[in-house]
Amino acid sequence: MSSAMDYEKKAICETKAGIKGLVDSGIVEIPKNFIRPPHELAEELNMCKSTLQIPVVDLSGIEVEDRRKKIVDEIRDASEKWGFFQLINHGVPSSVLDGMIHGIRKFHEQDVDVKKEYYSPDPRARQVRYDSNLQLFKTEGRTSYWKDTLYISRLVSGHIEPELIPPVCRKTTLEYINHVMKLGDILLGLLSEALGLKQDYLKAAECANHQSVACHYHPACPQPELTLGTTKHTDPVFLTILLQDMSGGLQVMRDNQWADVTPIEHGLVVNIGDFLQILSNDKFVSAIHRAVAKKVGPRISVAFFFDGSGPTSSKMYGPIKEFISDENPPLYKEFQVSDYVSKFFTKPLDKTVLDLFRL
Repeated sequence: MSSAMDYEKKAICETKAGIKGLVDSGIVEIPKNFIRPPHELAEELNMCKSTLQIPVVDLSGIEVEDRRKKIVDEIRDASEKWGFFQLINHGVPSSVLDGMIHGIRKFHEQDVDVKKEYYSPDPRARQVRYDSNLQLFKTEGRTSYWKDTLYISRLVSGHIEPELIPPVCRKTTLEYINHVMKLGDILLGLLSEALGLKQDYLKAAECANHQSVACHYHPACPQPELTLGTTKHTDPVFLTILLQDMSGGLQVMRDNQWADVTPIEHGLVVNIGDFLQILSNDKFVSAIHRAVAKKVGPRISVAFFFDGSGPTSSKMYGPIKEFISDENPPLYKEFQVSDYVSKFFTKPLDKTVLDLFRL
């Protein structure tokens, strides 16, 4: 990594004003550490853009048996082919969704002297912290991403001490967490059924015991074609529920092409994580996705991760025994969440950890 890039990262860290601080300073060119490598930019120019749209699943009428069966079928199809789907009529009130977006925007746009009290680049330092993603990964020469993030981590069954959450977004965040936890339980039931298992299988396997939330703020970027909001990756979790504003920018890879995840007002995006791909023995896919940078902004998104049994648990996960036979041997070795996540954070974000656990 060049000393110039080190200096730029250090300068951003010291101000604690984040990427928003850079934009507020009036820059017209992005710092070098945000510029993607030449081979990546060249590859991007040669890639075709997909016109496919990810599936949309309507949860209305879920309590009616025939309707529930149709919903399960749709979720199975989306999870096998895409690893992604959008949800409508999901039961989270639109006021709660709007409140969450508004609250996160207010956090990131408040006076930097207030905001920097939460600043920490160390994930272990505190349960609620704000960071600009400059030192998240321990790999040299990594390009930085055009976003600031408020992290809320180590939730146990959705619980957090309210006073830990910044006052400016406390009420809206607690409401949102409460509703998304309930939706997560519903989704794990539907996904269990989609795998041909009992409705409570994934919940009983402690897939939703721990959670974390990443509240991203992507400021307007003067040179969006040179950088990314987040590079391509898969999620080291069981399940992600994503709230995005109407700006767009999320993309998922399908058939080696990037497909836009076009925002649906008051809709939610759901994606399968690595752990569920492993448990399903590749029946479901953890899809590669990313966020592009945009000239206009800010773009706000909130990713709610269902992490599994938690980082301190000794529980082992592996392919579900019901899916294993002589004809269908296990494709992955067993793992602990803490081991998987530590490997995730010590390699480039665009390299999947799934391959390290494949037999």
